[in-house]
Amino acid sequence: MEKTISDVKPKVFGVLAQFSSPKDVYHAAEKVRDKGYKKWDVHSPFPIHGIDGAMGLGDSRMGWIALFSAMAGCFGGFGLQYWINMFAQPVVIGGKPLNPYPAFVPVSFEPGILFTAFGCLLGMLALNGLPRLYHALFKSANFKKFSDDGFFISIEARDPRFNLNETRKLLEDIGGRNIEVVED
Repeated sequence: MEKTISDVKPKVFGVLAQFSSPKDVYHAAEKVRDKGYKKWDVHSPFPIHGIDGAMGLGDSRMGWIALFSAMAGCFGGFGLQYWINMFAQPVVIGGKPLNPYPAFVPVSFEPGILFTAFGCLLGMLALNGLPRLYHALFKSANFKKFSDDGFFISIEARDPRFNLNETRKLLEDIGGRNIEVVED
């Protein structure tokens, strides 16, 4: 027997709940964090001060990406100049040494800046999972308000603690309204 489009059941992406204010979504985020959920997010039309701590998020890895990109650029620029002056084309000019490292500093700085810029751009895209042309939450009619005046928490079904009924009950207990199951 062949399956038709009407026979295929949609897969559950997660549960979405709306909150009335930044204060409510902040306190709800603390409660979701305390329940041990890991695959969830807060959606707001503007940044909410302290929401990272309420969600239990750690420090960003962007600082490390920027540091290693800058070091790669600086050492790459310095190494290229050293290799050119010492091995590729060693030319003694005015009795100066072949490796005048103080003269290498300005040129080493520039690739450091360039590599940092590209590293931060590519790192940000990778850490944010971009480019992402589709997200299951876009199917929700309520979610369209998040960029205007809505505050939402979405808990994904791929979370190890996810149970549809328990998650829905949790969101109701912490003050969520317009709770809906989002299908992928």
